[in-house]
Amino acid sequence: MTTAKEAATDAARVLAEKTGVERHDIALVMGSGWLPAVDALGEATAELSTTDLPGFAPPAVEGHAGKIRSVRAGEKSLLVFLGRTHFYEGLGVRAVAHGVRTAAAAGCSTVVLTNGCGSLQEAWAPGTPVLISDHINLTATSPIEGAHFVDLTDLYSSRLRALCREVDPSLDEGVYVQFPGPHYETPAEIGMVGAIGGHLVGMSTTLEAIAAREAGMEVLGISLVTNLAAGITGEPLNHEEVLETGKAAASRMGELLGAIVPRI
Repeated sequence: MTTAKEAATDAARVLAEKTGVERHDIALVMGSGWLPAVDALGEATAELSTTDLPGFAPPAVEGHAGKIRSVRAGEKSLLVFLGRTHFYEGLGVRAVAHGVRTAAAAGCSTVVLTNGCGSLQEAWAPGTPVLISDHINLTATSPIEGAHFVDLTDLYSSRLRALCREVDPSLDEGVYVQFPGPHYETPAEIGMVGAIGGHLVGMSTTLEAIAAREAGMEVLGISLVTNLAAGITGEPLNHEEVLETGKAAASRMGELLGAIVPRI
């Protein structure tokens, strides 16, 4: 049976053939609401469907384009995933981690993981970007296969977070908590998140971050607050709100990424 690393190597080989770029430097995974910010990163030199590469599934979530774009930003080649595979799609944890593993196999030493999330902090209004300082993985699984023990002490790079604050000193940071989804959390679950030290909630990112660290990549996580978490305002939650908030914050997110990425 093909290992996860072998599958990623196969995908990276096809990626190089189709993009004409032998080696990429930085990968970005764009979460819900982040797509409008992509154009600020630089000139796209190639774009393909994720399904053009082995091991990738078609997109299953509105707001995720199912495309991979090769972008030239100064001296760096960026590999931008316009969407991701989520754990709740039922394809297994290997499919969730395949993108970041492919990026590592393609030469990327750094990955920027973005997402749309709910916030427990009322001061973080929808449209606020927050750096991920740490995470709590409530999916009850890991992307690591076999007895490979990986240290996660500084999973979300303190160096990269400091760099982000140099670009934008107003950036706050917090602990991101991943639930399996696809249903939103209950108010009681949000109460639990607060009790265990979480500030942000969502349905992605942690499994990709672990796989990226296993592959030796430096990880930067940025959440875009799209709503206050369940029970805080008393209002119901919906995915359309997530996408609308992303559109409204697109210029700020684009400027933020456009300023940070060249400095990584």
